[in-house]
Amino acid sequence: MTEDTSVMAPRAGWHLWAVGILGLLWNGFGCYDFTMTVTRNEAYLAGYPEDMLAYWFAMPWWVFALWAIGVLGGLLGSIALLLRHAWAVKLFAASLLAAIISNVISLMDTDAPKMEGAEFFPIIIIALAVGFLAYAIWQRRRGVLR
Repeated sequence: MTEDTSVMAPRAGWHLWAVGILGLLWNGFGCYDFTMTVTRNEAYLAGYPEDMLAYWFAMPWWVFALWAIGVLGGLLGSIALLLRHAWAVKLFAASLLAAIISNVISLMDTDAPKMEGAEFFPIIIIALAVGFLAYAIWQRRRGVLR
């Protein structure tokens, strides 16, 4: 007599797809924004004030590296989440850490030009990064991510 000892993973709820697709859209736009900024796409950057552009283009390479880790980690984390892979947790954690560090650096820089209406954007970025990470941890604990 043989007994099936394989363990069935819990089913992923509809929310896995909702969170994963939201993550793809949010972080996909972040990657697009990053790409358009570092390639200095004139049409994309036309709406920004000159002092803001000068400030961005004078930033050291490691600030851009943090930005890249933040957006690319979030995008890859979203893909891993949709594929039900446990790497989503590490990728979202890297994205969150990069977002926190880069936003703290920006907030501490008193010489940084300010854009009206953009004061809450760092809070939104970090809140979403925390949400994606928390969701991935929850799904890993449930056994949905392998």
